[in-house]
Order: sequence, then structure tokens, then C-alpha cells
Amino acid sequence: MNLLVGLGNPGERYRGTRHNLGWDVLQEVTRAYGLSAGSNRFQGLFGSGRVGDHRVYWLFPETYMNLAGQAVGEAARYFKIEPDQVVVFHDDLDLACGVVRMKVGGGNGGHNGLKSIQQHLGTPAFVRIRLGIGRPPPVMDPAQFVLSHWTQEEQTLLTPPLTDLPKAMPHVLAGNLPGAMNQLYNPPTGKKTPKAPKQKRDRVKPPKAENQIEMAFKKSQAEKSANENKQAQERDPTQPSGVGGVVGAGEVQSNAGDETVK
Repeated sequence: MNLLVGLGNPGERYRGTRHNLGWDVLQEVTRAYGLSAGSNRFQGLFGSGRVGDHRVYWLFPETYMNLAGQAVGEAARYFKIEPDQVVVFHDDLDLACGVVRMKVGGGNGGHNGLKSIQQHLGTPAFVRIRLGIGRPPPVMDPAQFVLSHWTQEEQTLLTPPLTDLPKAMPHVLAGNLPGAMNQLYNPPTGKKTPKAPKQKRDRVKPPKAENQIEMAFKKSQAEKSANENKQAQERDPTQPSGVGGVVGAGEVQSNAGDETVK
């Protein structure tokens, strides 16, 4: 039994940002295998299903990146899942955009989500699916870079990993990371931004419909936002709904420790 974890920050504000790439890729995996909508559990959106012949649990922590280990550790302990059966999808500044690498164990590279998971699992020996986002320009703060949105060119570079990773997952779950890597298109690593592979242009595919997991996540976020706004108004009746209050304060505080994140 494996636990698949997509790292990111909750809320519409962070949707489609570089730091949420792990979240986005795991969503693509759940869509590819038709995994059913989950429920709010273990401080996140949680569910179960099958990836090929493998029974899996999946988890999108909603704790903000710095505290992701709380959700992961809670779920792993409940189901008695060993750390080497936990598979974490995360963004990586040290890889060029569009590059994917896989490994078990290692350092956290300053990534606060990985740091939190290691703390709560008690070991770094979990599987990492490293998803390259590239380095920021010299004048740009890394924290600002990871929380900003993709350029159009970067979105093109992300197409291969989003397409290929789902078919590599049975190899990952079988512990065959080299076999999984053989399923992927991977441009060479380096400082330069890799070119995307040529795409067929004979016809334009319609946009993908949202799957059940995406809809459940949006519903979860809407309910959480409504509850927080209601609590804020109860404490301060002069505060307009949806402006300022608990949500904004919580987001700023939650990301205060994320300045060196990778």
C-alpha cells in the first residue's frame, strides 16, 4: 500500500503557481486512473483507489507547505504505511523546468514541505518525484518566484511530465524507479532552459473537464473560506465579508517561514 502526496498551498490564490506543481501533477495522475472524489480527512483532501495493480491512498495536504508533514505523518501512521511507501510529488528549483527526477531519501534542498515531512515521518527515506521549475532571475527572490505563475513558455515545457508521469506510476509503486524514468521524456539538465519536444498540431484537443477530485477540492476550499469569513465577522462585525480578516492573515503568517523554500 502506498500513500501518494501532492505538495502545494491551498486556496485559489496559489492555484497554478510553481510551488503547486506537485499538487497539479498528482491531480493529473488521479484523473488518468479515474480515482474517485475524496473527502476532508488528515488535514487535507484524501481518497483511495487503484493505480494499475496497486492499491493506493492519495493526499493533498491543506495545511500550507510549511506544515505538510502534519497531514502526511497523520495519514501514514493511521494506515501503518512505511516511509519508503510514501511517494511525494514536489517542485524543485535545482532542476530545469520540465525535467523530472526520482529518488528515495536525500536532503530537502531547503524545501520546507520536504523538511516538514521528514520531521513527521522521522526519516528522509521516502520517495521523491522531483519536478523541475528552474531558477529565478538573479534579481528575483526565490520565495517570490515559487509563488508566482507560469509563463506561457514554461507551460509548454510542462506538457511532457504531465502527460508521461501517470503511465510511469505503476513502475514507481513497484519500486522500479529506473523503469519509471524510462517512461518519461526528459530533456538534459543544466542551466539552460530545455526545449520542449515537438507536438503534433493536426488538431486541437478540447480542454479537459474537471474531474471529481478537482471539484471536491474546490468545494472544500469554498466551504473553508466561507467559514473563516463568518468567524472573522463574528469577531469584528465591521469587517466586510471576504476582505481582510482571518484568511489573509493566515496566508501571510503561514508563508512567513517559506522564504528559503525550494
